[in-house]
Amino acid sequence: MEKRVEPELVQDYELEPVPQDKRKGWGKLSIVWIGGIVALSATALGGALGGGLSMTDAVIASFIGCFILAVLSALCCVVGAKTGLSTSLVSMFALGRYGSYAVSVVVAIALFGWFGVQLDLFGISLHNVLVDVFNLNIHPKILVVAGGVLMTTTAFIGYKAIEKLSLIAVPLLAALLIGSLIKVMNGRSFSEVAAAPLIGDPLTVGLSISLVIGSLAIGAIIGPDISRYAKSSKDAIIASFVGFFVGFSIVLIIAAILAKATAEVDIVAIMLGLGWGTGAMLVLILAQWTTNDNNLYSSALGFSVIFRKTPKFILTIAAGFIGTMMAVGGIYENFIPFLIFLSALIPPIGGIYVGDFLLNRKKYDFENLSSMKNLHIVSVSIWVLSSLVAFMTTPAPNGFGLFSITGASGFDAFLVAFGLQLIASKVMQSSSEKLVLVKQRGKIS
Repeated sequence: MEKRVEPELVQDYELEPVPQDKRKGWGKLSIVWIGGIVALSATALGGALGGGLSMTDAVIASFIGCFILAVLSALCCVVGAKTGLSTSLVSMFALGRYGSYAVSVVVAIALFGWFGVQLDLFGISLHNVLVDVFNLNIHPKILVVAGGVLMTTTAFIGYKAIEKLSLIAVPLLAALLIGSLIKVMNGRSFSEVAAAPLIGDPLTVGLSISLVIGSLAIGAIIGPDISRYAKSSKDAIIASFVGFFVGFSIVLIIAAILAKATAEVDIVAIMLGLGWGTGAMLVLILAQWTTNDNNLYSSALGFSVIFRKTPKFILTIAAGFIGTMMAVGGIYENFIPFLIFLSALIPPIGGIYVGDFLLNRKKYDFENLSSMKNLHIVSVSIWVLSSLVAFMTTPAPNGFGLFSITGASGFDAFLVAFGLQLIASKVMQSSSEKLVLVKQRGKIS
């Protein structure tokens, strides 16, 4: 496969393995993961857990859900670390060239669509903060455009810029969350806060675990986009557990405690209530920035596999522009069902390439990509079948709601695809071995 020479600033190895001398240890990878995980949606989920569960149950749901996510991420990230390739290129080994193109389209459109949704939320929320705290009435659409430019800038440069932003943002976000926790707990015992009455709709532990898994399942599946920069499989695995199990669970638990202590689930509203207007604005900007540039980054990686002759930084600018215009046009009201539909197609991809990788590791080498079949019918059929399972286990109106397995439809689809691909790969492996044996016997006789 061809290599493309690009300016060093934006060189990101989107169509080739990341060179070993550019790889990172688990510490920096963990920071990138945490930066991508900590968003308004994460703190809102933690607040919902705190509002709908007892404190003990909220902690249990957070730990179990985050542990499952960490395992899921680790499985996918090992493939990225071993190959040094993005999710779209990794999928070519299991699904074939045309199958990989389909993966690239689904991942790219879904992620830059969610980029627009998060950007829309960013503009509205920042507008409210500026009015309440600084008495500045800037139209949300102007803030959306400004946010779109910021978020596109780091995604435009690639991993190195995302890493540097995360190294700045994550400690600041951690300080703001911990500072808020100390402030609300001042003069109050933990048992007093934990005994606070439920706010909002009551939740069960099982449903809460499913919500935690579902919130970041797609991020775990596209893990190779980040872990291709890992020095080793060990670094990729440790980073997955630090990011998803340690980082995400701590964010959820802190947000749950804040919700219990203040009877409020919105982290920005909590900080405004604590008198931290500038802090609230920083959380809003940094949390959405470090998450949304990851959405755009992975989207551009997907498009790069299809539009090979167009540099990734150009594709990133184009995707950022379209995503920003979608946010300006009100994507939140109009496209959520479509994005949920696309998102259901992504988790099975991870199950397929992980299952295939475990039984065909020698195949997963960059040098073999040029000789891949156009289509692996069996794997593509597994993708279709597993995606149907996701729709059947997704409650109406976004799915059919026919039955439930784990309660998290994306995780259901991953498990089904993983199991079926293991079986299919084993059967095909056995058939190949028998064919070789028959040919050898024929030569001997």
